[in-house]
Amino acid sequence: MNVDLDIYSMSDLQPLVTALGERVYVLPPPQSYEAHLELTCELEGADGAIRKFAALIDALPGAQREIWDAAKSRDFNIGVQTAVKPVYYVMPLSCEAVEAAARLNARIVFTVYPPEATKEVVWKKRAPAGGKGR
Repeated sequence: MNVDLDIYSMSDLQPLVTALGERVYVLPPPQSYEAHLELTCELEGADGAIRKFAALIDALPGAQREIWDAAKSRDFNIGVQTAVKPVYYVMPLSCEAVEAAARLNARIVFTVYPPEATKEVVWKKRAPAGGKGR
């Protein structure tokens, strides 16, 4: 499980990313009008990651905060990889994390990935005729 911060804008996001500094890792490919970020520090679960990202955004200087506020979309994207066991996984988000996302006009979204074995089977099924799977 991981939480990425995905930001899409009509203007250059580089000043915002630069202001966040070494506290975030920019996922490739870097682009001017979108940014996909991960925290460089390890946190306990999605809840902690959302609250840490929110604290970083709250601490932005005025001009960089205006870039955040003007963005088209801001997503705290929680990535989860399913598995056969355990049968289920509970991922609570605190009221504080949900309120922080709402206050920042950001969404909380989930991306669910199949188990590794299933991914392999799905990719092989999608291979072009006569070709090899991924």
